[in-house]
Amino acid sequence: MSAAPTKPTVTEREAREVAEAAREQDWRKPSFAKELFLGRFRLDLIHPHPMPPTEDAQRGEEFLAKLRDFCESKVDGALIEREARIPDEVINGLKELGALGMKIDTKYGGLGLTQVYYNKALSLAGSASPAIGVLLSAHQSIGVPQPLKLFGTPEQKEQFLPRCARTDISAFLLTEPDVGSDPARLATSAVPDGDDYILDGVKLWTTNGVVADLLVVMARVPKSEGHKGGITAFVVETNSPGVTVENRNAFLGLRGIENGVTRFHQVRVPAAHRIGPEGAGLKIALTTLNTGRLSLPASCVAAGKWCLKIAREWSAAREQWGKPIAHHEAVGSKISFIAATTFALEAVLDLSSQMADEDRNDIRIEGALAKLYASEMAWLVADELVQIRGGRGFETAESLRARGERAVPAEQVLRDLRINRIFEGSTEIMHLLIAREAVDAHLSVAGDLIDPEKSLGDKAKAGANAGVFYAKWLPKLVAGPGQLPNSYSEFKREVDLSVHLRYVERTARKLARSTFYAMSRWQGRMETKQGFLGRIVDIGAELFAMSAACVRAELLRSTEAHGREAYQLADVFCRQSRIRVEELFGRLWNNTDDLDRTVVKGVLSGTYTWLEDGIVDPSGDGPWIADATPGPSQKDNVHRPIR
Repeated sequence: MSAAPTKPTVTEREAREVAEAAREQDWRKPSFAKELFLGRFRLDLIHPHPMPPTEDAQRGEEFLAKLRDFCESKVDGALIEREARIPDEVINGLKELGALGMKIDTKYGGLGLTQVYYNKALSLAGSASPAIGVLLSAHQSIGVPQPLKLFGTPEQKEQFLPRCARTDISAFLLTEPDVGSDPARLATSAVPDGDDYILDGVKLWTTNGVVADLLVVMARVPKSEGHKGGITAFVVETNSPGVTVENRNAFLGLRGIENGVTRFHQVRVPAAHRIGPEGAGLKIALTTLNTGRLSLPASCVAAGKWCLKIAREWSAAREQWGKPIAHHEAVGSKISFIAATTFALEAVLDLSSQMADEDRNDIRIEGALAKLYASEMAWLVADELVQIRGGRGFETAESLRARGERAVPAEQVLRDLRINRIFEGSTEIMHLLIAREAVDAHLSVAGDLIDPEKSLGDKAKAGANAGVFYAKWLPKLVAGPGQLPNSYSEFKREVDLSVHLRYVERTARKLARSTFYAMSRWQGRMETKQGFLGRIVDIGAELFAMSAACVRAELLRSTEAHGREAYQLADVFCRQSRIRVEELFGRLWNNTDDLDRTVVKGVLSGTYTWLEDGIVDPSGDGPWIADATPGPSQKDNVHRPIR
C-alpha cells in the first residue's frame, strides 16, 4: 500500500541543487548562443543558413497545403472563442489529417515532419485558432510523443506512439497547486508496489488534461532498498481507476483550451510505463523542452504576421487629418516596428528550428532565447496593433460584427499572447535559466572559489584553473573582427548589413567583459542579482535576433526570394535592436535595483499600507493556494475523451 505523501520541506540550497542536477552538465556540441555570451561571435555556426533536405521540405509543404485547406474550410475561430471549446468534429478532423502525429516517425504512423515544418504547421493552425495551436503543441512538444522519442524504450514507442499519431491526445503534468518553477517542492508521489507504482497527488494547469487519453506525469519516488528514488516520469492512462479531472480551468485568453486540475488517488501504474530511470524526470522534462519550447515562438510568429496584415490594411483605409493614418509618423513608427520585429521573430524561429533538425549544434540556449524573446516581443507587437486600431482595438470582434464592421479580434490576440510570457518558463525564470547556462564556463573553472562550503584545497585548485582559463580568455575580449571595416563584407549589398554583424561581434565581447566584471565584483552574491542577469540575457537575446535576421536576409537574397526587401527589414530591425541594447547596457550599472529591494521590504512589512486606502477589494474569499491533500476525489470527473 502507498503512504500518503507529505509536502517536502526544501531549503533554498536544496532547491538549487535539484535544479542543478536536472541540467545537462556537458556541452558535447557547439552552441552559437553559448559562444556569444562568452564574447565569441561564431557566425560560421549559423551561416550559411542551414536548409532542410528537399524530401523533407516537399513532405512538409504537402501537409501544410492540406492543413491550410482544413483550417480555411472547417475551423471557425470566432465560434471557438465564443463557446470556449474546440468542436469535437474539428479535433476528429485534425486526427484524420494526421495532425496529432506531425512529429512522430512514419514507422509509428506519424507524418515525420521536421521541426521547421512542425512549427510552420503550428503557426498556420494557431492563426486559425490559438486554442488549436495549443492543443497540437501540448500534445506533441511536451506530451507523450517527445519524451518517448528521446528516452522511451522500443516497447514503449511501439505501444504508445501509434496511438498518439492518430487517435489519442496527450498532456504533460508537472505543475502542482504549490509547485511552479521550483520542482524540488513536488509532492505527487509514486510509491513502488511490486511491478507497479502507486500514484497519489494533484496536478494543476494540465493543458489538454481535460480531453487527454495519455499523460506524462512527474512524481516523486521515495528512496528505498532497490529504488534510487527522486522525481520520475511516467506514462499514465487517463481512464485508469483513481484518475479524476476535477476542474476545467478558464483563463484571460486561449478560451478554447482544455486545461484542468487532475487528481491521482491510489492510481496503479506499471513499472513498464516509467520513462527512463528513477530520478531522471526533471532531466527528461528539461531536455524535452529544449526543442519543445520552440512551439511558443511559432504561435508568436503567427500573431506577428496577422498583426502586420491588419495594421497594413487598417492604416491604409483609416484617414485622419486628410491622409491615411499610416502616413502619420506616430503610427508609421509602430507599423515599422511590427514589420521589422515579425521578420526577426521568424528568422529566430526558423534558424533555431533548422539547427534542431540538423542536430549539429546544442540549442538549449537558442531554444530558450527564442521562447523568451518571441513571447516578449510578440506581446509588444500585439499591443501596438491595439493602439493603432484605437477604440476598435479594445472592442471585441463580436461587438464589431454586431454593429456592422469587420470583426477584427485584436483584443483577443493580446489576451491570447499574454500567457506566453508565463508558461513553459516565465520570463523571469527564463532569464535565470539562460543566465545559468551563459556563465557555465565561468562556474566550471571558478565555481569552487565562491562556494562557501568548499575547502581551502578546493579553492586553491579552482584558483589555479581559473588563472589558466582567464589568462587565455580575457585578452581575446580586447579586439576582434568587429573593429575591421571590411569584416562580413558578404553581407554588404545595396543595404549594408555588415555594419550590424560587426556591431554584434564587438558587443558580444563587451557583454562578456561586463559579465566577468560582475562576477568579480559580486562573486557568490551574483545569483541574487537577478535584475543584472536579466539585462545580460536580454542583450544576448537581441544579439541572437540580429544575427538571425541578417543570416535570413542573406538566405532570401541568395534564393532570390524577396532578398532586397528582406535586407531592408533586417536593417531596420537591427537599428531598432541596437537602441534597445544600448539602453540595456546603460541599465546594467545605472538602475534602481538596490532601492527596489528597500521598497519591497517596506511593502512586505506593511510600511506602505496607507497607500492602499480608498479602495474596495473585489476578490472572493478562499485560500491563496488550493488544498492539494492526497485522497479520493470529492468532485465529479469532467474528463471528456474525444472519439
